[in-house]
Amino acid sequence: MKDRRTIRGGWQAAILGCALLSVPVFAQVSSYGDKENGENAGDQLPQVLQKVGVAQHLNQQLPLSASFVDESGKPVKLGDYFGKRPAILALVYYTCPMLCSEEMNGLTSSLEMVKLTPGKDFDVVIVSIDPSDSPEQAAKSKALYVKRYGRPETAAGWHFLTGQRPAIDAVTNAAGFGYVRVPGPDGKLSQFAHASSIEIVTPEGKLAQYYLGVEYSPKDMLLGLIEASGNKIGSPVANILTYCYHYDPQKNKHSLIVARVVQVGGMITVAGLGGFMFLMFRRDVNVAREHDLTKKETDKG
Repeated sequence: MKDRRTIRGGWQAAILGCALLSVPVFAQVSSYGDKENGENAGDQLPQVLQKVGVAQHLNQQLPLSASFVDESGKPVKLGDYFGKRPAILALVYYTCPMLCSEEMNGLTSSLEMVKLTPGKDFDVVIVSIDPSDSPEQAAKSKALYVKRYGRPETAAGWHFLTGQRPAIDAVTNAAGFGYVRVPGPDGKLSQFAHASSIEIVTPEGKLAQYYLGVEYSPKDMLLGLIEASGNKIGSPVANILTYCYHYDPQKNKHSLIVARVVQVGGMITVAGLGGFMFLMFRRDVNVAREHDLTKKETDKG
């Protein structure tokens, strides 16, 4: 069990800068400000990403006294969602231009195949890392993902929170979730470079399991929730991080390249499959033609 949990999801891990998607797939990875002293040195981590990552703080207690506001505008404590059942924690921000929606889509799709009920068997707790996010934005996000989940009767089990920097930092520090504020396309510090991960938390509020990336195995999710419900702590997953945060020195912009990578990868896969099918079809046609010619020659003889 431990070995399987150690390797699962490692290849999915991605650290992404949430910014404008506008660069080629094979662009050189670098960062904002690191051109001041020349080109990046080889594989050195870009300076802007030094504080971006996921440190797996298994068995760490979340700050249950941290104050937030829920999607209805009601003041709440993080601990309001613990004590009875496990929870899934996601750290995102509601105005994220791309990555957070991919993470939430992956979570929702996985939960659709998990035969447990939010609000009854577990809770989903989404915490915004952006103190400028509002309850109205949280409410819109909740409505979107509860609708996508397809079970509106579970809405009480989905919690979309906003808060101020002290509470946000208390949660992100406990979870080992590193992120930095970065300029958006307009040059304003309105976006974040951050990691993509979700955490399963025990009823006591302790971190029990990490899932990295934007796609999550329903079987692993189910197992993690079942184990966490008994306050069992899982094992670290392989923390293989892929940095896709790009700096364009011509435009002075940061860019996401993951979507382009996925698109090109998909096109290559489709093209390869199509080519394979074409060759196999042509071979079958040639074999059939040769068979017909052979039969005709035999009939003539």
